[in-house]
Amino acid sequence: MAKLVGVDKWLFFTTMVLVVAGLVMVFSASAVVDQERYHSAYTFIFTQAIWAALGVLALLVLMHVHISYYNSPRFIYPALCVTTILLVLVFLMPGSHHTHRWIRFGDFFTLQPSELAKPVLVFFLAWFLHTRLNAMQAWKRTLFPVALIPILFILLVVFQPDLGTALVLAGVTAMMLVLAGMEWKILFGACCAALPGLAAMLLVPWRFKRILVFLSPEADPQGAGYHIYQSLIAVGTGGLTGRGYMEGMQKLFYLPEASTDFIFANIAEELGFIGAMFIVILFAVFGARGLRSVFRCTDPFARLVAFGITTMILLQAFFNISVVLSLVPNKGIPLPLISHGGTSLFVTLASIGILLNISRQAE
Repeated sequence: MAKLVGVDKWLFFTTMVLVVAGLVMVFSASAVVDQERYHSAYTFIFTQAIWAALGVLALLVLMHVHISYYNSPRFIYPALCVTTILLVLVFLMPGSHHTHRWIRFGDFFTLQPSELAKPVLVFFLAWFLHTRLNAMQAWKRTLFPVALIPILFILLVVFQPDLGTALVLAGVTAMMLVLAGMEWKILFGACCAALPGLAAMLLVPWRFKRILVFLSPEADPQGAGYHIYQSLIAVGTGGLTGRGYMEGMQKLFYLPEASTDFIFANIAEELGFIGAMFIVILFAVFGARGLRSVFRCTDPFARLVAFGITTMILLQAFFNISVVLSLVPNKGIPLPLISHGGTSLFVTLASIGILLNISRQAE
């Protein structure tokens, strides 16, 4: 029978180190640009620090809320309704960079509903699947109904457009179905059925151009390949030990989104291979401790939630670092706990608070 033990200290302190590293590197990547644009070097770091403090507070609170609270229609249905409404509401908001991803409240507060959709989807899948673990082979009664919410969320996110987050949602869904016992051949068939839709999205002219740029970024270094070309320059010039903290050159109006999507490139340039690998190792430790909670937990609902949260964060980290290193096409996904972005940081920390609560359960 499960009993409560101490919280996973490795998981907790790894998270805190990643948050501190994020604050340090956001300041380095944004200070000069902030000074030029807003006449203050502390604009981005100030908002990021506020969100970090709120996120840590949420983590500490949720760390003590028992997981059974979320295993109820009284939580699941309102969470699904609110998230869906927010995902629709973004289309009524003014766009930014030809996208509709944020709900803005003046100049000081923005909300990105797609970030909220990730943990809400995890909770829904865990709630739906944990009582059907022995009926996963009856795929007509499991796969069809469980796929409705993920498909809805994915489509709403795709039309923002944000294909990267949609792929994270799809990846988390697929992995949780596998953990629940869905046969690979059934999942493979579902993926094949989704291929025409994915192909149609990828063949949109601007996305197809991204794929061509991914294959050959040097073909248009001043145009479509500019982002990734500057990212590779930053990573390449960092060497083993880097240029030194605050000494990076690419963030000085060369590398776009240096404090958000491409912050890992700034880390590699200033702290070198050693600093970049330190971040990778931290995520590896986080993943190992998260999966440890999954395997030690006997509650099916809690196990699925722990697995979903862990894979949600690791998938984002994998995609972000892969984009920076030009291993996959540019997807616009932040590096969890590191990149500048209030909604992402807060939601990730709150989710980790729930994971820490689950880690307190042992055999």
